[in-house]
Amino acid sequence: MKRFSVTTRPIDLDLFRGQLTDPRCGAYVQFEGWIRDHNEGQAVLRLEYEVYEPLAVKEGETILSEATKRFGILRAAAVHRAGLMELGEAAVVVGVASPHRAEAFDACRYVIDQLKVRLPIWKKEHYASGKTEWVNCRRCAEHG
Repeated sequence: MKRFSVTTRPIDLDLFRGQLTDPRCGAYVQFEGWIRDHNEGQAVLRLEYEVYEPLAVKEGETILSEATKRFGILRAAAVHRAGLMELGEAAVVVGVASPHRAEAFDACRYVIDQLKVRLPIWKKEHYASGKTEWVNCRRCAEHG
């Protein structure tokens, strides 16, 4: 199993979780980031993610390795969506399994926080007003 992946298809949450089961582990923590219907006062209809996949996969694997070493967890994986997504869909999922819960919670938070700042993934919001906007992307705004 690849520990970090990018997909254009909906994430199979049961399959994802099943790949992380381990009889040595007594704790499993999963984070799911969903598409919500608003952002900064605007009604959002859908999102679009663009991903530079080779670098995203490489850096995602690095982040998961860091979490494994730093927190002593036994299993970790993450998957991020690319392409157009509708409200309520999972855009990103992180799962961590470890012998104890504290390490699982800490590692899961570390992974999602690092993915958000280190991966080459850009988010475009589609608003009810008909407008679209790249968010959290200074270079995109400057060149758009």
